[in-house]
Amino acid sequence: MNIQPLYSDHELLVKVTGGDQRAFRILYDRYYHPLYAFVLKILKSDLLTEEIIQEVFLKLWTQGAKLTTINNVESYLVTIARNRSFDELRRSKLRAHANLEDIGSEYELHNDTEESIFLNDTKRMIDEAIKNLPPQQRSVYQLCQVQGYKYDEAAKELQLSVDTVQSYMKLALRNLRKQLSQNPDLLIVLVLLKII
Repeated sequence: MNIQPLYSDHELLVKVTGGDQRAFRILYDRYYHPLYAFVLKILKSDLLTEEIIQEVFLKLWTQGAKLTTINNVESYLVTIARNRSFDELRRSKLRAHANLEDIGSEYELHNDTEESIFLNDTKRMIDEAIKNLPPQQRSVYQLCQVQGYKYDEAAKELQLSVDTVQSYMKLALRNLRKQLSQNPDLLIVLVLLKII
């Protein structure tokens, strides 16, 4: 039996146009794996594939009202992913054949600096948001999300039930999303990276 999805792609695109992060997450979950498999066949690199996929979904998020003109989401995403993958292959071949290591490292250094600034700002905002969590939520978030504890391990550490830890974690994530919602682009990056 074929189960129909709750929302069509078009309905989700309309919601994303209005800044609906939940709708964006549904589209992300719907198309992440097929896109990943497609790009991986081209690039043969998990790291590059992950980067391209994140770029593709960020591009989708930043399209605004143009999203409602997309007739076929999968085709649209595959086209962007294919173009970005081929750009990456061309860049790699150019560097290899023309021996442009100096230019490449200068470009990477510039990119690293921009990324470093962005990551520092992001980290500062997340740290500030975590500090503002109520104490129990903060403790659970730190253990589970930052230190990688499983719920049962965190429960033992904090002398709480597993259900209570799960409940605090849900509240902490909701609280962080609310605090960080003033910066939608940052919020989408955090959702993509599965940080919140």
